[in-house]
Amino acid sequence: MNKRFISVITLLMVVAGVAMACTSAIVSAEASKNGRPLLWKHRDTGTEHNFVERVPAHNGNFAYVALYNGGDSLLTDAWLGLNEVGFAIMNTASYNLAPDTTKFIDQEGRVMALALQRCRTLEDFETLLDTLPKPMGVQANFGLIDASGNGAYYETDDHGYIKFPLSDSSNGILIRTNYSYTGEDIDGGYGYIREENARRLLEPYIAGDSITPATFTEGLSRSFYHSLIGRDFSLGSDRWAIDQDFIPRRSSSASVVIEGVAQGEDPRLCIMWTMIGYPPCSYVVPVTVDSVPEQLRPAHDTWRSPLCDSVVERKHLVFPIKRGSGKYYIDMNQVRVFSAEGTLKSLENYREGYIMRQTRKNSFAK
Repeated sequence: MNKRFISVITLLMVVAGVAMACTSAIVSAEASKNGRPLLWKHRDTGTEHNFVERVPAHNGNFAYVALYNGGDSLLTDAWLGLNEVGFAIMNTASYNLAPDTTKFIDQEGRVMALALQRCRTLEDFETLLDTLPKPMGVQANFGLIDASGNGAYYETDDHGYIKFPLSDSSNGILIRTNYSYTGEDIDGGYGYIREENARRLLEPYIAGDSITPATFTEGLSRSFYHSLIGRDFSLGSDRWAIDQDFIPRRSSSASVVIEGVAQGEDPRLCIMWTMIGYPPCSYVVPVTVDSVPEQLRPAHDTWRSPLCDSVVERKHLVFPIKRGSGKYYIDMNQVRVFSAEGTLKSLENYREGYIMRQTRKNSFAK
């Protein structure tokens, strides 16, 4: 009985770990088509609902916009965000760093909220990590860009971090999923196949220096390519696919690309391209540090985004089987319909967002 009990607990821990998975990337200005750095997070979490809200400047802290879990009425945990001086941050959970040493865990969202309030540069973030009380309660790969075009991942545990600068990358791209390159267990963690999916899907864009925010939202976050099998399950006519090791997963709740600024541009021109809810059923909405569209903001009776609510309804049609192990089966016919509709809306919003940015740029120049 004891062995059986331990096996059940182990299984529950694995399931919980997989539920908190994410796929992410940082792109240098030189490797992007628009000459601006990019920070991408395809978020996976046990929370279906999230929203975007703006936190105004207060007591010397910077104003910022961030993605929050539905129900977080106190805006406690920022899971990705951008502040008024062009500093942006996100994270992926890591499962092969040194184990948590205390019961003080899951502080990544609070650390990112502090960073958005206080940090202007990567060096400011390093100072924040250096001065936070230890243990910090984190096991994560933090990804950052700032208004100077600098970017890096910080593989961070309770007591310290190791930095991977974007400038050290041979092709101007860094990718992280749910393990750390400096982790103690080289075969531990999750996301090895998802990382390879992302790497292969990005190859033609890297070769042409043609990566844009849409490469991620309309490409990788809608792709059912499986690098181990060597097949894209969204192509062809098969109705059913099994939800395993694709970038979009049943637990996916958002795909966001923060597009930084070119050298000399006002940091307020950064855009947070936000695809809220299950990405294959959603579409991009542009957010700036000064403006969050109402459809992304929380209704204050539920603290959930209206757009996310409607996307989650579509997601449940994509995963229609409720009994047994049916929840792991994807109705690709529904995916193809919703994804095509979402892409059309996204591309329209990208066009409008870039017009908005140019208009703002012209007004800043006056």
